[in-house]
Amino acid sequence: MVFMHRFKVDLEWSSKESNGLDKIGRTIKNHIVKIDGKEILNISAAKSFKGDATLYNPEDLLLSSLASCHMMSYLYCCSTHKIEILSYTDHAEALLEVSDDGAGRIVQVLLHPVVVIADPSQIDLALSLHTKANELCFIANSCNFPVVHQASCSAP
Repeated sequence: MVFMHRFKVDLEWSSKESNGLDKIGRTIKNHIVKIDGKEILNISAAKSFKGDATLYNPEDLLLSSLASCHMMSYLYCCSTHKIEILSYTDHAEALLEVSDDGAGRIVQVLLHPVVVIADPSQIDLALSLHTKANELCFIANSCNFPVVHQASCSAP
């Protein structure tokens, strides 16, 4: 059985400020995204693409989505194997390739999850569950680039 879920966002951009141009005539890329019942997201392009470096950009959000989805899938996998996780951190990276014509794409994401578990006898199992978590991750399953896991696991 397949279940379908719908997610919706409303995006708004306006040229009200300076006719949509900055001081040197470039289009201002700042905009907002609204999701019912949640705080408004202020978004821009990445700094390297003349955006506002103080705001989130689509690349930040894509990478955050992958890291977050992997973590939640991993927590689920560990819970099904009765692995008690004490902490989980990640320092994820995305590699964006931009061609001469300005077209770009993410070519790889590197996740670096660092997991601390309660039982040292479960470290090997805990490490192996990153593969299953990747198979379950909704976001990773939607990407056309590799999501690589360079995980570490320890116990106190």
